[in-house]
Amino acid sequence: MRTLAELLKRLRRGYGAKLARLHAWNGWIVVVLAVTGLILLGGFWRGVLGEGRVWIRWIHIVIGIASLAPVLYYLLLAAKHWKQLAGKTWQRFNVLAVLALLLGWLGSGVLLWQFRAVGPAWSNAALTVHDLLTWIGLPYIIYHSITRTKWLKEPHRRTVRTVNARSEHPNGPSGQQPAAMPQLEPFYTRRSFIRGAIGAGLAVTLGPSFLKWFGNTFGGAFTGSSSMERLIERDSNRLLPAPQPLPASMNPLGGGSVGQFRVYTVTPIPSFDNGNWSFRIDGLVNRKLQWNWEQFVQLKRKVQVSDFHCVTGWSVYRNTWEGIPLTEFLDLAGVRNEAKYVKFYSGDGVYTDALSLDQVAKMPDVMVAMLHDGQLIPSDLGGPVRLIVPAMYAYKSVKWLTRIELIDEDHTGYWEERGYAKDAWV
Repeated sequence: MRTLAELLKRLRRGYGAKLARLHAWNGWIVVVLAVTGLILLGGFWRGVLGEGRVWIRWIHIVIGIASLAPVLYYLLLAAKHWKQLAGKTWQRFNVLAVLALLLGWLGSGVLLWQFRAVGPAWSNAALTVHDLLTWIGLPYIIYHSITRTKWLKEPHRRTVRTVNARSEHPNGPSGQQPAAMPQLEPFYTRRSFIRGAIGAGLAVTLGPSFLKWFGNTFGGAFTGSSSMERLIERDSNRLLPAPQPLPASMNPLGGGSVGQFRVYTVTPIPSFDNGNWSFRIDGLVNRKLQWNWEQFVQLKRKVQVSDFHCVTGWSVYRNTWEGIPLTEFLDLAGVRNEAKYVKFYSGDGVYTDALSLDQVAKMPDVMVAMLHDGQLIPSDLGGPVRLIVPAMYAYKSVKWLTRIELIDEDHTGYWEERGYAKDAWV
């Protein structure tokens, strides 16, 4: 016990300088996490960085875990710091707020990092918490950092100065001490004006993005609408005739999906009409087949219910998909003996992925889907036709699917080239 007390005493020696260094280190950690996190979130950077995005993801994870070190070190100094802040309510609040943000980010980040171990329900909730803390925490920390600078805190930098209303003569013209007139208090100081301007600037800059995120994440709970309805409204595909949903889709067999899809893409979202859309199967098959839209909607479809899991941590549950099972397409074309893999092509002209025939044999629910919960799949989510691989993470479920090719050698897909696992089992 005495040894622990001596250790704490040594740690707290030079307390002020150590606290300042901790503040600086913590600031740099937050900067790195903010920059890398925004890069990972932005769809633009997905296409630009390619494989570099995987390294940025690991930098984000490692720095996130490392952020625990200054928090633990601060806790050893906290008792002395807390005593020093006696009577300073706002500064105590700031300490608690920053600690809550850092620990919240760390806890939710670890759950996202270990998404395979914790399962989709926990990782889905962790992603929402992580995002919410980011939208709240980053503006708060930016505001706090700027408004706590030494330049802004200098007391003599006032827009309106306090006036000493006493006479120029200490004892007045008659030699008597005049009554002190009330001091003129400023309506605002230079510091308070700039702080207000910074706060307003952050609100104007980040407010619209936050409201968009909040609406996409929680909007359905308040308005009764869902993100899927909004995606359907802005569907850019124009294909006729529309397929007639099967009865199991009209009243979704899964009861209606639960959760919110997030729109990720490595290219601009393509749009299709009857003139530029077709679907084909070729490669190592006995019969090369091709359909236009009018022919494709006549194919016999089936309905299935499955969950949809993204490798970034979110999930949408109980989706009712309607389409053609992949095995039926393969049977229709006739797979030659030398074929070992199935390669899938996106209509964006860039994205590809593949499954081995052994994997396909283990997953009879792999589907070429046309409808989701009785509605055409919108362009933002990969419509008019996309692959669904329920047992694997969503980067295997190729969007805007237009071609299936049977090949004899393994193919490395878009994200596998950039560090993702080929065996993407949930």
